[in-house]
Amino acid sequence: MRKEDFIAKNPLRILIPETGPKRMGLVMARAGLGKTAILVQIALDSLLRGKRVLHVSIGHSIEKTRAWYYDIFRDIVAASTLEEAAGIQEDIHRNRLIMTFKEAGFSSAKFEERLHDLVSQNIFRPDCVVVDGIDFATMERDELEALRKVIEAQEGLHAWFSGRCHRDDSHTSEGEVPESCRGYADLFDIAILLRMDPEQKNLVLTVVKDTSGATKPGNILHLDPATLMINP
Repeated sequence: MRKEDFIAKNPLRILIPETGPKRMGLVMARAGLGKTAILVQIALDSLLRGKRVLHVSIGHSIEKTRAWYYDIFRDIVAASTLEEAAGIQEDIHRNRLIMTFKEAGFSSAKFEERLHDLVSQNIFRPDCVVVDGIDFATMERDELEALRKVIEAQEGLHAWFSGRCHRDDSHTSEGEVPESCRGYADLFDIAILLRMDPEQKNLVLTVVKDTSGATKPGNILHLDPATLMINP
């Protein structure tokens, strides 16, 4: 399959239209369910479209983050018989930058400083940022508001974050923001919930909020439970 055809058929198009306003997205799920895999697929979609991606990994090493990209890109190539895979992978490496923080070392001020250095020194100007590993349960709301301002200050920048839900959120209906995420979900323009479907025994992504109107709340995508790849 040609890269252009894969991009056009990518099921993520319902979450990330080719055109539209910049926005902040949130991927919500219980621990260990696959938030990182979703963020990496969102990042790879941007990279395949020639965009530059900054991956902010909190509490994980560069090597572990690279492994996520390698594994998921390998699965994409295998599932779609993507043409010129080696050249595409070189482009991915060139247009992606991984930034790491220790779990206790992340703050909006530190992120802003490091992002400013990258942009002002013309080292790397991202079109998309994915932030994986923030502990929203311990982060103050004003820190999250400051983080949104940092993102909004960069022209044309899209951003996606992961947020952890709790097991006792199981009573929440599939079309609602889980109770443990409601304290900060309003700061995001689009929110999607990753959960296990007990009847079909597979993973599903449900759009629970989209203030831009680009995606209809209730839209559902299915994941392969073995590879965590989003199915067409």
